[in-house]
Amino acid sequence: MVHSIDLLRSRDTVRGSSSLAAARVILAPMQLTEGGSLYDRIGPEHLHTLLTRFYRHVAADPLLAPIFPGDWEVTRDKQFAFMSGFLGGPPLYHQRYGHPRLRARHLPFPVTPVRARAWLACMKAALDETPEIARADAAEYYAALTKVAAHMVNTEDEPTPV
Repeated sequence: MVHSIDLLRSRDTVRGSSSLAAARVILAPMQLTEGGSLYDRIGPEHLHTLLTRFYRHVAADPLLAPIFPGDWEVTRDKQFAFMSGFLGGPPLYHQRYGHPRLRARHLPFPVTPVRARAWLACMKAALDETPEIARADAAEYYAALTKVAAHMVNTEDEPTPV
């Protein structure tokens, strides 16, 4: 079985992930289950806590921090607005900023497979530090984000010097 994180290693996936159909699948809100949406299960307070922890990791990461704007509170708030809708909650990002155009908004920044994996590592660490989110919900969220991370890659890794 191929996992999305494995797709981050594939050059062909970088080219193929820009299709509109792939974007619709990857960026569609999370599905409703018996316990409600993932947003309902996580809750806005815990999502906010998670994203605060996540951006502490991103700010400390030498690969990621340079490509972020530096106002971590604004960045976190925009991510919260996006994730609220992505997880099946209120479409705050759409209401405040319009359609996210996620990949297009990130094209000015070199999102490489290495950076995508670093971004996921920051999220994994933040999820591990947020016991208020049930492990099954954290795993579901992380699995969805691996698809998003693969979709966001827009630049190949630089070759390793020999």
